[in-house]
Amino acid sequence: MRILLVEDEELIGSGICAALKHFGYAVDWLRDGTSAIHSLKMEKFDVIILDIGLPKKNGLEVLAEARQYGIKTPVLLLTARDTVMDRITGLDTGADDYLIKPFDLTELHARIRALQRRFVDRATPTIVYGSLELNPSSHAVTVGGNLLNLPRREFALLHKLLESTGQVISRESLMQTLYGWDEDVDSNTLEVHIHNLRKKLGLNFIRTVRGVGYMIDKAMSET
Repeated sequence: MRILLVEDEELIGSGICAALKHFGYAVDWLRDGTSAIHSLKMEKFDVIILDIGLPKKNGLEVLAEARQYGIKTPVLLLTARDTVMDRITGLDTGADDYLIKPFDLTELHARIRALQRRFVDRATPTIVYGSLELNPSSHAVTVGGNLLNLPRREFALLHKLLESTGQVISRESLMQTLYGWDEDVDSNTLEVHIHNLRKKLGLNFIRTVRGVGYMIDKAMSET
């Protein structure tokens, strides 16, 4: 999952970035509202974590402009303002959830997972595909009840593909799920991750659509 963090406070931003990377997310961090709007219009993210008190353009202005532009990405607002009216204003502007500073990073992680479930219209935390079960909260994958050990990027890649079974996901989109702007990546890195997953799950589990990307076919029970 690729997350855009917009937070101008260095200590808070660096802490959130470190935690989200530890949880297995690709994170891009911006520090002002104007840069955030520019990036949102140019690139796609799975979740936006948006501080309200930003320089150049505040978080509510960024949120309103993003929604007017047609950006439907789930937005989690960060705020130091703990009044009912502030929360109502944020939600009415287009936010999906909010957290009041200071907050626990494990709660932030749980809220991100909940936002993504709602966005893909999935009620339960665990993704079930045949005999495979993927649990984002515990970062666990089992096949036929047996635990499968996946490094965090293989887990993130499998998660992304399972969230969109039956749909082709472009190579570029998958790379953005796995890596942020500040990470140097070899040209064949994605193919290496796909190869490793196929060795563990079967050669035909992930299908290559030449010239387009990769996909996991819908489970037989869904067709």
